[in-house]
Amino acid sequence: MIYTVTFSPAIDYVVELNNLNIGDINRTVREHYFPGGKGVNVSRVLSNLGRGSVATGFVAGFTGDYIIKELETHHISSRFIEVEGTTRINVKIKNNGEETAINGQGPNIDDRAIEQLIRMLERLGREDTLIISGTIPSTLPKNIYELILARVSDNDCKIIVDAEGEILLNCLKYHPFLIKPNKEELEKALNIKADSEEELVNGAKEMIKRGATNVIVSLGKDGALLIGKNIEPLFVKAPQGKVVHSVGAGDGLVAGFIDEYLESQDIIRAFKKGVATGSATAFSEGLARKEDAEALFAQME
Repeated sequence: MIYTVTFSPAIDYVVELNNLNIGDINRTVREHYFPGGKGVNVSRVLSNLGRGSVATGFVAGFTGDYIIKELETHHISSRFIEVEGTTRINVKIKNNGEETAINGQGPNIDDRAIEQLIRMLERLGREDTLIISGTIPSTLPKNIYELILARVSDNDCKIIVDAEGEILLNCLKYHPFLIKPNKEELEKALNIKADSEEELVNGAKEMIKRGATNVIVSLGKDGALLIGKNIEPLFVKAPQGKVVHSVGAGDGLVAGFIDEYLESQDIIRAFKKGVATGSATAFSEGLARKEDAEALFAQME
């Protein structure tokens, strides 16, 4: 089974305005809301692709209840740890082509809840995949990724990490099956500039030297790079299409990758399916749908 971890999920409340007037009453022209957070996004895309997963992390209050119920309506299992407080609401204001975000703080998470999550995850085994992604809320220890991986990595489950900076580097000693930085995150983590293909490849190779088994560097409209311990560097171009928004595209890539890899055990096909699914997310107002991802995948094949 695939388990996705979202430390601080949210309700993303998106409102569109014709004109934002600060200090005055504003009327929306369109609005919608949905469960958010990187791990939650991965589970939602996997569900769209027909693949089951278990969404985990921490939730609180009536907003946390909404996230669990909304995932259930999309046939996504969840095993969130309930804590005191209220799961955050992130407000996204779209105004004349610009987007302003106001993100909530989220609940307090105590040591008891952290231990409860880790005990659940350390039961994972050879047939399981653990996907940990996203930022660490202020109420969690900065080494929460390491605390989890230290107790899971010896169980032979596949570990996928989508993080940045020191968080990502500190995970490499646990030999994750896949890491997925974007170009900027790779540069920041290694304190380098990667403006050429050679520099990108060298940066990805450094991640392999430090412990990663496979590395995908997402490059936005320019596609992505794959390199592994037993895989020569491979660049693929992104499919052509109109980008609606890029939020969730990286999560779509991760979901498409693991969905295809579990199906075919072919990492090259999984890489291409990941790029196709990430692109399908970028080309839509929501997250990638199965028919769109498969159509783009067929073009790449």
